[in-house]
Parts: sequence; structure tokens; C-alpha cells
Amino acid sequence: MADPKGFLNHGREVAKSRPVDVRLKDWNEVYVPGSLLPIISKQASRCMDCGIPFCHNGCPLGNLIPEWNDFAYREDWSAASERLHATNNFPEFTGRLCPAPCESACVLGINQPAVTIKNVEVSIIDKAWDSGDVEPQAPERLSGKTVAVIGSGPAGLAAAQQLTRAGHTVAVYERADRVGGLLRYGIPEFKMEKRHINRRIEQMRAEGTRFRTGIEIGRDLKATDLRKRYDAVVIAAGATAARDLPVPGRELKGVHQAMEYLPLANKVQEGDFVAPPITAEGKHVVVIGGGDTGADCVGTAHRQGAASVTQLEIMPRPGEDRAPNQPWPTFPMLYKVTSAHEEGGERVYSVSTTHFEGDEDGNVQWLHLSEVEFIDGKLTSKPGTERKIPAQLVTLAMGFTGTDRENGLVEQFGLELDERGNIARDADFQTNVPGVYVAGDAGRGQSLIVWAIAEGRSAARGVDRFLTGASELPAPIRPTDRSLMV
Repeated sequence: MADPKGFLNHGREVAKSRPVDVRLKDWNEVYVPGSLLPIISKQASRCMDCGIPFCHNGCPLGNLIPEWNDFAYREDWSAASERLHATNNFPEFTGRLCPAPCESACVLGINQPAVTIKNVEVSIIDKAWDSGDVEPQAPERLSGKTVAVIGSGPAGLAAAQQLTRAGHTVAVYERADRVGGLLRYGIPEFKMEKRHINRRIEQMRAEGTRFRTGIEIGRDLKATDLRKRYDAVVIAAGATAARDLPVPGRELKGVHQAMEYLPLANKVQEGDFVAPPITAEGKHVVVIGGGDTGADCVGTAHRQGAASVTQLEIMPRPGEDRAPNQPWPTFPMLYKVTSAHEEGGERVYSVSTTHFEGDEDGNVQWLHLSEVEFIDGKLTSKPGTERKIPAQLVTLAMGFTGTDRENGLVEQFGLELDERGNIARDADFQTNVPGVYVAGDAGRGQSLIVWAIAEGRSAARGVDRFLTGASELPAPIRPTDRSLMV
């Protein structure tokens, strides 16, 4: 283990954020560059190397957390990077974007602040990139088998990298103009700068993975034709069908899905636009939805110069401590203040939108809402609580209902769906169509980045077994498994 008395001698310290008035002037990541390295060895020493490390159970990837904590404590960064990459293809993504269910399951967290696992992780991988420890791992020989991966989000990229390293010829199809999926166009630059994606893509290209952008399977290329070209297919197209809000006034100009709004801000950072076609500048902004996507809309609106930002959530405000029905080591629903919330705005809980009101030109101007409460287990409007708030830009960040059905991909492959509307698969992540596999949100439903990478790796092993009859890739998780965080 690391320092046996580390958790007694050192308190929890996390990455320092740049001052709000400074970071709102740019789109760079909110954290002070290099602020972790002076403290990370001591933070890693707080890991107790428990007899039963519940952090493993909290992480769908099965990260070897006590091992790389020990290496980080000893500042053996190369060894730490090797242990980190043994279970996670892209720790620079998870170290920035994952909500860290491993920390909720940390044994130290029973009666003390948990180990800063996420900060240790991102420190290890950033150090590895800086020192040149992250290199392409091209296969020694090719299998002669070909695989198409549909989607270049974390699940698709993980599956593609694993299969390429196993010796198969892999092509990744992405309907957007750049590789990265939700990482590229759904995650704002201030949460993860896109240079992290770019250098991983270059590594994968050097290993032999091929990328085909601007091609939507089902529309630009028929799924049946793709199946004829390749020996196997992995569908990692995500759960991109956004949940809508069918209330009067939904058709007004200025009411947008979050994934209509956020990608345009990212495209400005990519140099595609001087200014985004949809902007919060000078407007009263309302974000409907209290999750991470909603927080991303809040932070984006702040940087665009919104006059005000209000975030609405239909559920009651979570507590700041674990509820009795969410005991350790489960992932608790707690009141969370993200970097975007630190930057301003108002958060309103237990409210439901009744309708939108516009001006004579069809532009949204007001949002009408009422307070809600649980009665007999159902959310019910409270009489006399109706009011309206100014809303010149509204973003709907209420989650997703499943994979896209409009492009014909599901029908063209002849895929079966499960009771939740996701693409059904067996224990090897294979669909009802032999040789066609599914990983990530397309098969699981909207979930976390760690689940996407874990499922991409597991689907890759299933594909490898299908193509070769055996596999040396890591054993898969089961699609029916439910992490402690779910």
C-alpha cells in the first residue's frame, strides 16, 4: 500500500479552479493548470489499500485503483500509467468527466472525505502524455478480419482501439464532421478541451484504426451494405433521441434541445463559426433539466454573456448528505455544485413548465411554471403557485429516450429492442443479428462515460471471439450487471 498513515496525516485536497471572473472570459478548462502535481502524491497516500477495495465495485471499468494510487504516491508515473491503461483506454476523458462513483464507494468515505481518485487519475494520465509514455500500440500481425464501428463516442472508440490492437482492420463511421461523438460536440470546452480527443485519435490512427466522418449509417450508407462489407459490426451510436416537452408554445423560436445548442458553441471553438447561430448573449436563459447536460448549458450561457440564467428541475432538491435509502457504498443522489453553478445563475427545484409565451413575431419571451409535490407517489401541481419568468432562450436538457430511430439503422439491420427501447443484446453484447454487436448507450440507455468505455471493451472481446473463436482481450462485464452506482 501507499503510506499506512496517509489518510491520518493528510486531508482531502482537490484541484484548484481559476477565479470565476477570469475563466468566464475564455473557454479553457476551469482548473488551474499544474495545480494538482504538488499535492497529488500526498493525496494518493490517503488510499488505505483496503482488504476489500469497494472502489473497484463502484467503477464499471474495474480500475485497479489502489495499485495506481501506490505508484502515484511513489511518483512512479510510468508504472502508474501502465496500471491505469490496463483497464481504461481513455483515463484523460474519465478523469475529467466521470462523476466518480469510485469515490462514493471509497472505504475511507465511510467516516472521512474520500480519496481524490479522480484527481489522481487525471494527474497520472496528464503526466504520461507529457513524458511520452502514451505511445501507439500497433498489432504485431493482422487477422485479415474487418470490423465496422458505428459511432465515435467513448464506447465506439474503446471498441475500435481494442479490436485494432487485436489485429483486426477497423473502420469507425461517424455521422458528424469530426470524430468524438458526444465528447466532441456535447461536452463544452471548459469541461474538457478537445486537444485531449485529438491526440487520442492520432494515437489510434497510428495503430491502424481508420475513421470515416460525415457518413450516417442508415441514410448515407445502408446498414445492409455495411454488413456485406465487413465481417462484424459494432453499433455504438449512443442514445441521441432527446426527451421533448410537449406543452403549448413548444414551437416558438428560441426553444431548443440542449444538443441543438451545445454543439454550436463547440463549433465556434473549432473555428467553424465566428459566433454561434444560437446564442445566449444578452438574453434571459432558462435551462429545463437539473442534470449534467443542464449544467453544461448553464456554463455555456454564462460564457456567451447571458443576461440571466435559471435552471429548472422537476424533482425536489437533493440533500447534502446520504439519504437513509442510499447507504455507503451506493452512489448517492446529493446536491451538487458544478463549476457552472459556481459561476452564477439560479436553480429552482420542484417546478414544472406549463407553457411558453411568445411575442407577435413568434419568439419565446416567458416561461410559465408551477410548483409540484408528490401526492400518492405522483408529481402533482400545487394550486396557486403558478408564475412566469422571463425566457428568451430555453434549452431542454431532460435526458434521452433511446437510440435514433429516424435514420433507419435499427430497421435496416433488423434489430430487436428490449423493453426499454434499447437495442437488445446477449451476454457477449451480440444482437439478434449474428456478427452485429452493440455497446454503450445504444444498448444500455443513457448512462455514464465509464459504462460506455467498459461496454466498448467488452463488446470488442465478444467480436474478437466471434471472428477468431477465442479472445485474449479482457473478460467482459455482463449487460445485465448493475453497478452499485445505479
